[in-house]
Amino acid sequence: MYRYGAQGLSGPFPDQLANEEPLEVRQRWQGTESPLGVLMRTPGADWELLRGWLHAEGLTVPGEVPALHVHPENHNLWWLDAPVPDDYAARLTSGACGICGSGSLERLMLRAEALPPGPPLDPAWLASLPESLRSGQAGFSASGGLHGAALFRTSGEPLCLYEDIGRHNAADKVVGWALNHPHLDRAQTVLVISSRLGYEIAQKAVLAGIGAVVGVGAATTLAAQTAQVFGLVLCGFAREGRLTVYAGAERLTRETE
Repeated sequence: MYRYGAQGLSGPFPDQLANEEPLEVRQRWQGTESPLGVLMRTPGADWELLRGWLHAEGLTVPGEVPALHVHPENHNLWWLDAPVPDDYAARLTSGACGICGSGSLERLMLRAEALPPGPPLDPAWLASLPESLRSGQAGFSASGGLHGAALFRTSGEPLCLYEDIGRHNAADKVVGWALNHPHLDRAQTVLVISSRLGYEIAQKAVLAGIGAVVGVGAATTLAAQTAQVFGLVLCGFAREGRLTVYAGAERLTRETE
């Protein structure tokens, strides 16, 4: 690698790049095989990634462990041995974005219910979560090219942390981990992500039953509307002890005068 600055071009220097590889998932069912999608992702936690992605796409039955199998010689090829909705091919989207582009709030309302009421949340603690996430991002520290996502209990306990080149993928890995822990009360957890808060992040949280989402960037109009409809706490611009609350302000504690 070479660098250009005030002293001109210098180098070469050693550098570490974020790992990016395609992951293909195909369906095998009743003697036939067909493509489901290709996800450009950072290898690692592929099981969690695929479980979260399939859940967001509505390709697996909630509460059931999907029949996922990896190719014995190619870690970038997986199969889902199960039927999928008949209309899936018609609404097939880029794997990197999951449901984004093909989904809508109206469709989400057919698949998900309002989140149950959760415990009060300390806004100062919520504002500190991206810093906690960042401190655990070894991949970002080395490469500068990875998003991070983590899950915390509302009591403060960190549960899991994943990194990926895609913010959607990082969120799917967290969701996949949560789905693998069926006794976890996901309504009393907070998803933290190192990105803006688009609709796809809000819908992944709603479908997983996660009660709150905190991000370092801004929310979009559809993400905020989704959070308001489903009772999701949605906070952005969380940094330096501050945050913007787009939905769920009634759950945040207020300091007494």
